Amino acid sequence: MPTMTATAQAFSNLAFIKYWGNIDETLRLAASGSISMNLGGLFTRTTVTFQPDLTADSVTVDGQVMSGSGLERVSHHLDYVRKLAGVQSRAIVESANNFPTGAGIASSASAFAALSLAATAALGLHLSELELSSLARLGSGSASRSVPGGFVEWIAGSTHETSFAQTFAPADYWALTDLVAIVSRAHKRTGSTEGHALAGTSVLQTARLQSAPERLARCKDALLRRDFAALAEVVELDSNIMHAVMMTSIPPLFYWQPETLAVMEAVREWRSEGIEVFYTIDAGPNVHCLCAPGHEQAVHERLTAQAGVIDILKATPGGPARVEPSVMQN
Repeated sequence: MPTMTATAQAFSNLAFIKYWGNIDETLRLAASGSISMNLGGLFTRTTVTFQPDLTADSVTVDGQVMSGSGLERVSHHLDYVRKLAGVQSRAIVESANNFPTGAGIASSASAFAALSLAATAALGLHLSELELSSLARLGSGSASRSVPGGFVEWIAGSTHETSFAQTFAPADYWALTDLVAIVSRAHKRTGSTEGHALAGTSVLQTARLQSAPERLARCKDALLRRDFAALAEVVELDSNIMHAVMMTSIPPLFYWQPETLAVMEAVREWRSEGIEVFYTIDAGPNVHCLCAPGHEQAVHERLTAQAGVIDILKATPGGPARVEPSVMQN
């Protein structure tokens, strides 16, 4: 087989209704559904090159050569793609993010979405968007949501084929802006994969899962109606509930830092003053501040003056993962 290569780009995504915990750790079948928005402007770009003369996969992320569990995770995911294509060739993977890696901004989501698309394109596989979403999920659950574009729902499902994400509103449906308040660039000590496995040890997880469908329906309805107040209420609640589960797992996971809490409190205060903004936080200390159209500047000014905020990233609703056809070769 000749050398085959392709490059793909995928946006990170932000969950409004969170994913935390699996019913199947191997297949990463979520314990409940989730809703997210692709983060246009925050992306991973990945090139995968299959070469028949290689004896092992090689992975470079942000200029750093991967080894150990990081390399094994990518290589294991490529095994799924090789099986689909009926090939055994090893690959060279070169990946880069334009935002902090492992800091709670869903870098694994965009990474495995881009990896899945680049690898299948390089091997000439033609998968549907739903099939690509399911494939990406095997590498990182939230990666399923970075394959389709805009506002996305991950259908939890109970099998590999029935667990996928799909768009329910396009990227231009609502011009929300996500201002990510960076309070730490450090790589988190406990990654999401390890955290998901601990979810069931919290006495609060059962209650969270039982009430998740109601929050999912409220969130989707608020998004489709462009009801900012309703969206703010349910998204902040869902974020707080997920972190309550994290904090009460065994061992407990504390992703919030003092600066995280300060931004959360400030956002609620700004909203009481009439600024349309709400927060949500993934598995990390950094705070996503979602702004209604016309309120971005006011929030940006306040975040700039907020103690502990070392940087501010900006994202708007983004499109689906895509292959860069100009660099495809056979």
